[in-house]
Amino acid sequence: MKRYSYTTVFLLVATLLAPLMLTACGKSVGETIDDATVTTRVKTALLNDPTVGGLRIDVDTFKGVVTLSGRVKSKDEEGKAISLARQIGGVKDVKSTLQVQP
Repeated sequence: MKRYSYTTVFLLVATLLAPLMLTACGKSVGETIDDATVTTRVKTALLNDPTVGGLRIDVDTFKGVVTLSGRVKSKDEEGKAISLARQIGGVKDVKSTLQVQP
């Protein structure tokens, strides 16, 4: 049985994974991490606000653009959710596909 050195195995794995990590969804690894951080911060802000039903709102981020989807009870709740999302650092724009369902 042939044995490979750790360096050889590491270089092989790195060579195979590098293109995937650099081109995943058209974003770099750093952008992916930044978007995940923005999503987490927006979701946390929604959950911590007593006037917004954060459990019914989904948050997606792509290159700093946050999309809010799900259900809210009123237009005021939708406006508050959008306002909270805009206040988070790293958010470039907020798009809403929230549906008002009293």
